[in-house]
Amino acid sequence: MRHLSFLRHILFILEVIFLKKVGNQTIGFDNPPTILECASIVGPKEAKGPLAKYFDQTLDDEFWGEKTWEKAESKIIKETVNTVISKSGVPSNKIDCMFAGDLLNQCISSSFGLRELNIPFFGVFGACSTFVESMSLGAICTESFAENVLCATSSHFCSAEKQFRFPLELGNQRPPSSQWTVTGSGATILTKSGTGPYITHITPGKIVDMGIKDGNNMGAAMAPAFADTLIAHFEDTGRNPSYYDVIISGDLGYIGKDIVIDILKSKGYNIKSNYNDCGVLIFDKNAQDTHSGGSGCACCGTVFSGYFFKQLKEKKIKKMLLIATGALMNSTTSQQGESIPGIAHAICIEV
Repeated sequence: MRHLSFLRHILFILEVIFLKKVGNQTIGFDNPPTILECASIVGPKEAKGPLAKYFDQTLDDEFWGEKTWEKAESKIIKETVNTVISKSGVPSNKIDCMFAGDLLNQCISSSFGLRELNIPFFGVFGACSTFVESMSLGAICTESFAENVLCATSSHFCSAEKQFRFPLELGNQRPPSSQWTVTGSGATILTKSGTGPYITHITPGKIVDMGIKDGNNMGAAMAPAFADTLIAHFEDTGRNPSYYDVIISGDLGYIGKDIVIDILKSKGYNIKSNYNDCGVLIFDKNAQDTHSGGSGCACCGTVFSGYFFKQLKEKKIKKMLLIATGALMNSTTSQQGESIPGIAHAICIEV
């Protein structure tokens, strides 16, 4: 028995060495995992946006037959996960583990929505960066013990407004810098074996806090973290912006996008020609009155799972850097006058 235990330990070490540190902050994969399949479901406002045709399902109302917005969000992530499992052809008993999280207290959308799946579950919280954080952790698992890993996230405009800002019944006026939390869910399955698109590198982010306290200007709060992670990725890998067909942020919106371009320009990086943001892409700013664009965990989750994954599969995009951003705050810290720390996690996806 001791010999078997020792052998398993050696095999584990041999598997893990396929992970390698690149520079100070980045992890590279010698056997990169494949993004096997993706799925996405969005709410009624997103269904009227410019990317509507790319989502697997669009909803007619925010409740989707449930009595509360929170129950609706749990249903959305549950059905999105069921959809990606069905599309992938991988039975649930062949999925080794899943990573999921959301914006609600104690990540109840994920835990309540996925409690019936009978799959080992890791609940994660990275605010709006949760989708890429989950994919990063899932990719590491495929390089060690897992054959298939499921990653998912969700958000809901009504439940998020209720928790973080004001009850919708008050009809508070939203300032121009505010963003519209995406109602929806994105999910993906990563597999050890496959033909791509591959996750070749991940660059976990550091917490960056520049003292922003305005909860209605999340783009400004998160933009410095995005810039910090992107610069770290470039320095670690020796790459520059032109290496990628697209560089995409999760939900900085119009204001955060402009700030990022200026920050990177001051550091010697011009990303303007191939950079865009999921929060800018998902809504028609003028026609839908979403002010600075979209936000929420599902912003990055649905836009990647619905739109960008199809572009990668069709090889219209061959090299993509996806950096999801998050604001690591809650309603209590805002009421106590705390600033808003930002985080940004990056994954490099190549065909």
